Amino acid sequence: MPVRLLIASAAVAACAFLAPARAQDTAAEAYAEMEERFGFVPGFMKEYPQSGIVGAWILTRDMEMARDTALSPKVKALINIAVAAQIPCRYCVYLDTLTARSEGATDEEIREAVAQAGLTRHWSTVLNGMQVDFDAFRAEFAE
Repeated sequence: MPVRLLIASAAVAACAFLAPARAQDTAAEAYAEMEERFGFVPGFMKEYPQSGIVGAWILTRDMEMARDTALSPKVKALINIAVAAQIPCRYCVYLDTLTARSEGATDEEIREAVAQAGLTRHWSTVLNGMQVDFDAFRAEFAE
């Protein structure tokens, strides 16, 4: 396991102990904040268009990495794994699994999150593919 990914995962978990983040005005400021948090600028962030990196970083930092949101970091990581398995995105599955484990998720919780995503995908396929009447479906479950 690359040391940089372990450092990044630990940095995500440690974000709760950092001072509140500030908004950046430039890509250089966004990269500087990433460097401060992770000890490096992740390669995928360097690949992102500079015209949008500030917004992408703020969204990632303030939703995914923030600890003071309605969902805990562990729950967010489990959701991310489940969604990433469906997309599929092996990068996301890998990093979000590291994050989930660093937040205390067990292997069983990770397996269940992925299985739940698969179950949802299964029923979505069946319901949509068979063109089940949505109004009738809603009526059945409204009772």
